[in-house]
Amino acid sequence: MTAPTAARSPLRVVLLAVIAVGLVVLGGGLAVLLGIGRGDDVTPAEDSVDAGFARDMSRHHLQGVEMANLVAERSQDPDVRSLAFDISATQTNQAGRMQGWLVLWGLPLTGGDTMAWMTDSGHGGHDMSGMDMEPGALMPGMATDEELAELRGLSGSAFDVQFLRLMIRHHQGGFPMAEDAAAHAEVPAVRDLARSIEQSQSLETETMTAMLSARGGTPLPAP
Repeated sequence: MTAPTAARSPLRVVLLAVIAVGLVVLGGGLAVLLGIGRGDDVTPAEDSVDAGFARDMSRHHLQGVEMANLVAERSQDPDVRSLAFDISATQTNQAGRMQGWLVLWGLPLTGGDTMAWMTDSGHGGHDMSGMDMEPGALMPGMATDEELAELRGLSGSAFDVQFLRLMIRHHQGGFPMAEDAAAHAEVPAVRDLARSIEQSQSLETETMTAMLSARGGTPLPAP
């Protein structure tokens, strides 16, 4: 006799969370073992671009992973499922690398003023001056608790459209951070990762915008 779906679902959510955390730890461990993120003699300060980017982008990424992990149970669209799998795998690995760097540098994984490390006010069309964001505040593009709750309540094509809308905005919100770190981080590996995120998320945003249009949806206002 099989367990009811309602009983299996929380377990499945827990297992997905455990897998995600395990992959983050794995990514961080590999960063330490392979010396990834170590400059020749550079140990970034806690308020540096490198540390701020690693902290904020990893948190930004993990919400993207959270949304992507909803797709398997709520969407039957093979293209949306494939996209979500790629986003989840890529951003989990990248978040693990960034958190691994912070451990390697002996810096806290959380804390500090959100996005205060950014050096280019107005860079990429986003004016970061005067934001005075508190620690833990939602960064541009991140979904609110209400939006996440709404997404969890959808399925089928309605879910696909809302998932794409939220993920497009999520990518748009993270882009200026990647752009800034690619230009100003001290550690070569941090610049390389930021540049990779900048390029890949730009392409993914174009792909998702086309997918959304094909499914009759329109993008949310850019953050």
